[in-house]
Formats: sequence, structure tokens, C-alpha cells
Amino acid sequence: MKVLIDTNIIMDEILVREPFYNYSHIVIQMCADEKIQGFLAAHTITNLFYMLRKEIPVKKRREILLGLLEFLFVESIDAKKLIRALSNEKFKDFEDCLQVECATGVKADYIITRDKNDFAESEIPCVTPAEFLNLFDELEEKI
Repeated sequence: MKVLIDTNIIMDEILVREPFYNYSHIVIQMCADEKIQGFLAAHTITNLFYMLRKEIPVKKRREILLGLLEFLFVESIDAKKLIRALSNEKFKDFEDCLQVECATGVKADYIITRDKNDFAESEIPCVTPAEFLNLFDELEEKI
């Protein structure tokens, strides 16, 4: 199963943001354990590096992000994805639209986010970490 992980989930993990941390951590751990294939949009890394600047020193940020890239795959952003996202007027947030373009690029089964409303126009189902874990358990029971 392939999932694209939204920036806010990674932020929850890195900053141990409660009450979101536990579910986000389990999803990230599932990726590390290769139970699912986790993907990040390329711009997620640049966004994280910038957003974490006030809380984590640069050397530690580099270590954290390099650690994530040991088990999370990165989907690149090219001109086609940028053009599609810029042309898509259904999305209010350009960055979210780029997330969808990347999820589409990897043929993700789900986008895992805490901001489901921002992805209302996504053709790929968007779920919270808790919802994903419930879905995953249900799928595992059927196998």
C-alpha cells in the first residue's frame, strides 16, 4: 500500500505535537517497518526545513530530515505537476494541490493528513492518521 504523508503529519512526529503525535508516530513507524510505502512530496522537505528553523538548530534539522529519507520515498515536482497545480482552480491552497499531484504521481492509495478539508477536491482519498490505522486494520483482517 502506498501513502503520501502530508507535511503536518511529519511536523507532529518531529515536534511530538499532542494530541496528534501518537497516531502520526504509528503511521511513520509503519513506513519505517516497511508495512506500507510512505512517500513525501519533494517540497515537503524544503517546507519542513524552513518551518522547523525556530525550534530546531540547522545541524539537527538536517539529521532529522536525512533520517526520514532513509525510509520515506520522495516524489519529485516537475513542470507538468506545477502547471497542473497552478491550473487547478478547485484547490484554494496551491501547496495542497501539489501534494495531490505528487500522490497521483506515485499512485498513492491514500493521502494522510490532518487537514482533510483542504483536500476535498482530491481524487485520492484523504484520511487522518487515526482513520488510516482503522482502514489498515480492516484491510489486514480481510487478508
